[in-house]
Amino acid sequence: MRYLNKHITIILINLSLFFGAKPHEILAQQDTQYTQYMYSANIINPAYAGSRGVTSITSQYRAQWTGIEGAPRAINFSSSGPLDYRYENMGLGATIIHETIGPSVETALAGDFSYQIYIDRYTYLNFGIKAGLKLINIDYNKLDIYNATDPTFQFNVENRVSPIAGAGVYIYSDLWYAGISVPDLLATRYFDNNSVSTAKERANFYAMGGYVFQLNPNLKFKPTALVKYVSGAPLGVDFSANFLINETFTLGASYRFTNAFSAITGFQINNKLFIGYSYDIDTTAIRQYNSGSHGVFLRLDIGTNRDLRFLTPRFF
Repeated sequence: MRYLNKHITIILINLSLFFGAKPHEILAQQDTQYTQYMYSANIINPAYAGSRGVTSITSQYRAQWTGIEGAPRAINFSSSGPLDYRYENMGLGATIIHETIGPSVETALAGDFSYQIYIDRYTYLNFGIKAGLKLINIDYNKLDIYNATDPTFQFNVENRVSPIAGAGVYIYSDLWYAGISVPDLLATRYFDNNSVSTAKERANFYAMGGYVFQLNPNLKFKPTALVKYVSGAPLGVDFSANFLINETFTLGASYRFTNAFSAITGFQINNKLFIGYSYDIDTTAIRQYNSGSHGVFLRLDIGTNRDLRFLTPRFF
């Protein structure tokens, strides 16, 4: 890909205006929102680390707005679990996230630490912190620039490193969970060599929750919600409803308020391996330029058969 077509260029311009950027600024992409966020929540909430009681290794890939050149792409790898059997109230996690959108490429590496407080026989409260680094590159040569001599686009943003510092709270039992978090509290600005243009990132605030209803021995219903707030942007709200059939098949749907409808499916291959897929259909004007968004999810749980058996009926 050498340049962006007119559609993604329009998208970038609209994003910069939407988030309140000045004409000489470019907004770096805000956090990618995965449709199957509930299965690897430590990406957005460090307090989730270790809450499953086993070590979980997950990966997600999201291809947004397929058919549009330069559209967002994201892949992540994460792991989390209890520190060890001597410190069961502590959890550790790690995440690698690689995201691209148009001329911008960002890679983040972060670690999580959580501390668990026992509330009662079935309820636990976790506090978590996240720390790491992210690297961003913006190559203006990938843009189809009308005026090639414009000083705004003469200097790329190259290998700019910034710290990550986040925090979260997560409370859960066998049948429900809720959490609030900020995966990166630091607002970041990236200046070019001539201090002419700027790339900006802002803190993303999250609130999430879910419940498991046992409809019968072979069917469970799990509604979930995720609320996302970024300064200068409308509130983002996701509602989803998943059904777990025979502890094996997951079928569901979600609605991202005013933006998209999604279909969700998953298959528990065995007591250690779970795979999932999601497909989003936009409800905004950009729908006419793309053929939807795809998400693929994989989770591997590592633990004893006894530990793995006690993960149900939660499946989060």
